[in-house]
Amino acid sequence: MGKEVGSHKEILPQLLLVDDDPLIADSLSFVLSKYFEVTTAANRQQAKNILIENHISPSVALIDLGLPPLPHRPDEGFKLIEDLIAYDDGMKILVLSGQNSSANIEHARTLGAIDFIEKPINPVSLKQRLIEQVKLKQIEDRRKSEKNKAELIGDSQSIERVKKQILQFAKVEFPVLIEGESGTGKEIIAEHIHQSSERASGPFVSINCAALPPALLESQLFGHAKGAFTDAVKKSTGFFEEASDGSLFLDEIGEIPLVLQAKLLRVLEGGEYYSVGETKCKYSNARIIAATNKTLKQEVKNNQFREDLYHRLSILTIQSPPLSERGQDRFLLLEYYQRYFEDSIARFELDESASELWATYDFPGNVRELRNIVIRLATKYPKNIINHHILSEEMQSDIRATMISTDDVLEGESSLKELIQKGELYLDDLLEGMEKRCIQLALELNNNNLSGASRDLHVNRSTLHSRMQRYFPQGEL
Repeated sequence: MGKEVGSHKEILPQLLLVDDDPLIADSLSFVLSKYFEVTTAANRQQAKNILIENHISPSVALIDLGLPPLPHRPDEGFKLIEDLIAYDDGMKILVLSGQNSSANIEHARTLGAIDFIEKPINPVSLKQRLIEQVKLKQIEDRRKSEKNKAELIGDSQSIERVKKQILQFAKVEFPVLIEGESGTGKEIIAEHIHQSSERASGPFVSINCAALPPALLESQLFGHAKGAFTDAVKKSTGFFEEASDGSLFLDEIGEIPLVLQAKLLRVLEGGEYYSVGETKCKYSNARIIAATNKTLKQEVKNNQFREDLYHRLSILTIQSPPLSERGQDRFLLLEYYQRYFEDSIARFELDESASELWATYDFPGNVRELRNIVIRLATKYPKNIINHHILSEEMQSDIRATMISTDDVLEGESSLKELIQKGELYLDDLLEGMEKRCIQLALELNNNNLSGASRDLHVNRSTLHSRMQRYFPQGEL
């Protein structure tokens, strides 16, 4: 896409704007259209459909948290952040929202949003912040194209163990399953396996199974014949064919639908598959590397993942460690990202108090969160010395909402009415208090097992970890 400027086309960076208020969407689109190719959506599903159907990957996304069907809650906005990260983890996501409680800011950043902007904002300031993120995206894209090998930063015991496993597993042709929380660098591990193997000269093809609807995912994996479905105007090869002499990385394999799991198992067992709409059997020699942030053993128990496919995928397994278990790697990563972006944003220093906080913070969003914190600090405080207060503001680690007791509220409607009449009911505090108690109960029922509690509460494990950091900063339940 381009915009005519004089006798040539100026290619503008693409911006995805998601807000259900047409007045806000139209006004921001008008103001920003001079600098961006703006695509607007009113809800999460519409945003996903636009990206998939138009095969676009915006440099930056500006999204509201309060989206239909729950415009007064941040749930849809949080889910959209996860969707966009799954679709393209290099996309810069900024939240523009009036739902600016400390809990919402922290959780949005933990999920992968680069920053949180409170409504209302000066359009000139907003434009500048978006342009800064586009520049950083361009740097990252250029660095990725320049480097022959993805970097696995760290010398902690857990990372050294991963490096050793990579070299061991690269020598054989069996599938590899990489397990770990979101943001820990599972794709980088997969790239290292490929680049250290005899297949290094072949393609490394990556697909995120959570980013596409089932029908499109099947077409992307196996290809399709012309006319196989409504939009199949021509024949298309799938990723198994494209990766045949190299490696196929299936990210978020736990999200693949059961109907496709049987077809995937067939490829793993004998290399055979069928393109959508074709009857001729094809063969793939691609090596499969899969990754998941779920506990697949538990998914098997819940009948959400085939046991035979799990055993086939997990012949060789690597645990991608969370940053909280990587000791001083967090300082190596701090230096790495400052150096990585230094031709665009200035470096900064941590004073002693900030260094102590950096050393003890759990980084629930893992390396992705650390990178985003570095970007925000360098952008807001170039060439400054960062103290504990400044750093904690970016981490949101010392902002703890005052919890009101939920015991009286849970007794019945009369208690709620009484609190409202007295002017003593603060909805945000009430909801956070109830959430805190639900987490305590789920952990008690699961003997403090985080994976079990996240399963019972139907939230992502990293999401639960983030909320525990907020409610129980000292680890005391």
